Amino acid sequence: MEKIDVIEKFLRYVKVDTQSDDTTGTSPSTMKQHDLAKMLKAELEAMGAGDIYYDEEHCYVYAAIPGNSGNSQSPAIGFISHMDTSDEVSGKDVKPRIVENYDGNDITLKEGVILSPKDFPELKNHVGEDLIVTDGNTLLGADDKAGIAEIMTMAETLLKNPDIKHGDIKIAFTPDEEIGEGTAYFDIPRFGAKYAFTVDGGKLGEMEYENFNAAEGVIKVKGRSVHPGDAKGKMVNASLICYEFESLLPQFQKPMYTEGREGFFHLTEISGSTESATASYIIRDHDEALFNTKKELFMAAAEYLNKKYGEGTVEVTLRDQYYNMIEKIRPHMHLIDNAKKVMTDLGITAIDMPIRGGTDGAALSYKGLPCPNLCTGGYNYHGRYEYAVVQEMRSCVDILLGLVDAYK
Repeated sequence: MEKIDVIEKFLRYVKVDTQSDDTTGTSPSTMKQHDLAKMLKAELEAMGAGDIYYDEEHCYVYAAIPGNSGNSQSPAIGFISHMDTSDEVSGKDVKPRIVENYDGNDITLKEGVILSPKDFPELKNHVGEDLIVTDGNTLLGADDKAGIAEIMTMAETLLKNPDIKHGDIKIAFTPDEEIGEGTAYFDIPRFGAKYAFTVDGGKLGEMEYENFNAAEGVIKVKGRSVHPGDAKGKMVNASLICYEFESLLPQFQKPMYTEGREGFFHLTEISGSTESATASYIIRDHDEALFNTKKELFMAAAEYLNKKYGEGTVEVTLRDQYYNMIEKIRPHMHLIDNAKKVMTDLGITAIDMPIRGGTDGAALSYKGLPCPNLCTGGYNYHGRYEYAVVQEMRSCVDILLGLVDAYK
């Protein structure tokens, strides 16, 4: 079998700036995501993939590898990754480098930016392995260009080795996953898979088929500005009311105090003055009943403040964003069972990991395409301390090939 190197592809993809932006209101949110889409389309054409379609308006790339197993009963299996990177840290001019045979000590990314096992203890698990890191100025982009590279390597391996038997394979790359819009224009009928996997996880062996139920909440507070020297009984400080609203929420249901399936309220942004103020939140919980309770509490805090300061003081907008995919995966647990078996056969410990976030797969599952999430071998996403493990990325390709075999 001709081996294809996933790392060469990954190092090429991360150099393409694809940050999304939730302020533009367009789809895709940034035109530069098309740069990677065009590159992937050209590479798919060059390797001989079929049914290639590039949605030039909304920046989706689709392709297929026709089955050759002769089994007309085998279901079409899809693999999906997203092209955009987080806007938390710049993704422009990414300069990756490989730290070979990591020795367990600090890695200086640049002066004053140290990737240290003191801060990231899991680094000790990678002694003797090769790590791909940044130069300390940008994120790396393993989220999710590691997934893209692994899918592309799987595809090229199948196309260059026609003796490998498989069913119909479907591939898709999406924009804007990081801002929650990755499936807004995803064409499930065109994609054509009966089941799919997003390749957008982290540590080798992780399988994710549970995720948060998610909502976005925004409060807008109307105050009354009066000269502070004459303010008694007259001033209503909108900014202080925002802080009072925050104090009414459970103080230990915050991201820094929670883990596993524990939910939270997260204040993401606050701004304002005496006259007016705004605070934005995300609300998360794996359990549907607890999720609904959190939303009710959010609304109750506003109602309390409106009774205290006058009706209309606090205006609330609350919007559900996505839901826990487990409800849609349970009828199709063969996806999880097969993934576990493939990992076990490869000597990889399978890890059931509830996602403390969401993926394209959650939205797609609710749209009728059951779609759990698989590992990529990347760590510390969304920041300049992000890294990927060479050996884990290669093992992730083996997992994809194993799943292809399982559904042939």
